Amino acid sequence: MLRLLERLGLRFEDTVEERRFVDHYVRGSTAWTQIAMLLGALTFAGYTLWDWVLYPEIVPTTFAIRGGTAALVLLPLTALLSTPARRWAEPIHLVYCVIPGCVLPTIYWVLPSGFTYSAAGMIIVILFVSTMLPLRTGSYAIFCATSWSALAVAESLATEPLPPGLRFIDHSLVGNACLLSLYAVGAREYQARKQFRTAEALQREKERSEASLRDLHATQAHLVQAEKLASLGQLVAGVGHEVSTPLGLALTTSTAMEGDVEAIARMLGGGPVRRSDLARGVERLQQGLHLTTQSLHRASEMVHSFKQVAVDQANETLQTFELQSWMSDHVAKLRPLLARQGLTVVLSCPEGIVLTSYPGALGQVISILAFNAATHAYPGDISGVFTVEVARTSGDSVRIVCADQGVGMRDHVRGRVFDPFFTTRREKGNAGLGLHIAFNLVASTLGGRIELDSQPQQGTRVTLDIPLIGPGKPAELELAAAQ
Repeated sequence: MLRLLERLGLRFEDTVEERRFVDHYVRGSTAWTQIAMLLGALTFAGYTLWDWVLYPEIVPTTFAIRGGTAALVLLPLTALLSTPARRWAEPIHLVYCVIPGCVLPTIYWVLPSGFTYSAAGMIIVILFVSTMLPLRTGSYAIFCATSWSALAVAESLATEPLPPGLRFIDHSLVGNACLLSLYAVGAREYQARKQFRTAEALQREKERSEASLRDLHATQAHLVQAEKLASLGQLVAGVGHEVSTPLGLALTTSTAMEGDVEAIARMLGGGPVRRSDLARGVERLQQGLHLTTQSLHRASEMVHSFKQVAVDQANETLQTFELQSWMSDHVAKLRPLLARQGLTVVLSCPEGIVLTSYPGALGQVISILAFNAATHAYPGDISGVFTVEVARTSGDSVRIVCADQGVGMRDHVRGRVFDPFFTTRREKGNAGLGLHIAFNLVASTLGGRIELDSQPQQGTRVTLDIPLIGPGKPAELELAAAQ
C-alpha cells in the first residue's frame, strides 16, 4: 500500500521528509482548523432545527444525540489541538470526522421518515470533511469507509428498511460523493506535496546560496587583506629601494670625507703644509658635505612621503566650512607656485555648498593633482591650464572635477597611476607617491571616491565624489555641527 501511495505521489520515500510534510500539512494551520472544527460542531448540533421543522415531537431525542456528540466529543477534540496533544493532530482529526459519520445513521432510526433522507445528511458530512479539514488521502479513505459502513449497517438493522431501489440510489449517491471527494482530497494533497517539495528545494537552494555568499564574502575579505598586505609589501619594498640609494650615497660620501679628514690631520701634524694641499682637502670636504646633505635631504623627503601614505585621521578633526570661500583661498595660495611651472588655475565653484569634512586632506589632494598636472601633463616649458569645477550632486555629496588638456596617459600608465612608487618621471626625481597619497586621502580620510579618465593627447580628468559629511566619530560630528 505504501509503495502504491509513493508511486501516486501521495507519500515520500524519505521518512524524515514525510514527517516534515505531515507536520506542515496537518499542523501548519491549527488555528484555522480549530475554527472549522468549531463550525462543524455547531452545524452538527444545529441540524436539530430541521428535525423540529419536520418532527417536533422527537426533537428532544435528536438534540440529545446531536448536542451530546458535539459537546462531549467534537468540542473536546477541538480543544485538544491547543494542548501538547496537538502532535497527534491527524488521529484527532480522524476521530472528529468518524464519530459524527457513525452517529448520524443512528439519528435516522428515531426519525419517522427513517433513512429516506440519509444520503443528503451523509453527503453534507462528507462535503464538510473533504473541504474544511486537513485529512490526508489515507485518513480520508478510512473516514469514508467507516461512515459508509456505519450507514449500511444502520440501514440493515432498521425496522422499516428502504425499498431496494431507493436504498440503491442512496448508496450510489453516498458512494459517488466519497469517490469524488476522495479524488479532490488526493489532488489537494498531491499539489501540497509538490509545493512542499518545491519550497524545500528553494529553502535548500537559499541556504546553499547564503553559504556560498558567506564563503564569497570570506574569500573577498581574504583577498582584500592579501591585497593590502601585497600593497604594503610593495610600499615597503619601494621605500627601502628609494631610501637606500640616498642613504648609501651619504654613507659612501661620509666615509670618503672621514678619509680626507684623517689625511688633513696627518698633514697638519707632520710638519709644513702646502696651501694647495690644504685647499684641495677642504674642497673635497665641501663637495662631500654637499653630496651628503643632498642625499640626506632626499631620504628625508622619501620618509615624509611615506608617512603621508599612511596618514592618520587623528591628526585632523572634522570641520564645517563653506566650500567656495575655502576653495578660493586654497587656489589663491597655489597660483604663485604653479605659475612658476607655467600652469594657470581656473576655479568654478558655486556658493552655498557646506562641507563637514577634513579641509587639510582635501587641500592636499587638490595640491597633488595640480602639481602632478604641472609636472606630467605639460612637460618641459609648455604652459597649460588646470581647471577645478565643483558641483552639488543629487545625493548628499559634492563632485570636484580636476582636469587638464595636456599629453594624457596611455592605457598601461592609466591602469597603474594610483600604485605606490609608479612614475614615468623618475629621472626627474619623482618618487611616484603623489597620486597614491591622493587616492588614500580620498578613500580613507574623506570617505569618497576618486576616478581618473585619460587618453593620449586628450588630457586627464580626475573626478572626486566627496560626501557632505565626512566619516568621523560621533563626538566630532556633534562638534562640527555646533560650529
